[in-house]
Amino acid sequence: QVLLKESGGGLVQAGKSLRLSCVVSGRTFGSVAMGWFRQAPGKEREFVASISVTGRSTYYGDSVKGRFTISRDNGETVVLQMDSLKVEDTAVYYCAADSRAAQGMATGAYECAYWGQGTQVSVSS
Repeated sequence: QVLLKESGGGLVQAGKSLRLSCVVSGRTFGSVAMGWFRQAPGKEREFVASISVTGRSTYYGDSVKGRFTISRDNGETVVLQMDSLKVEDTAVYYCAADSRAAQGMATGAYECAYWGQGTQVSVSS
């Protein structure tokens, strides 16, 4: 069992930065790929970023490339650094985990097995 808990959301002005964290508990952190997804009101869930088990491979959605950075430490935390935020980045952000490849999260090849409760990110103009 893998439990995920996000934190770091909030209200920020466009152009500023936010840092989201996802703490992972359970015995399998070292064997799961991690990712971030988001869902805005009235829209479908969107892939944001994913990172492989080793941390050597990362993948990003087109809308966040060059602005967001995903990373993981050797403990149990996955971080999404969000810079140059835009109003359209407003959404609930979800942390996700799965034993399958991180690239599959990016392509939508599978539905992630584990999800956090989500954290709200609001960007004002």
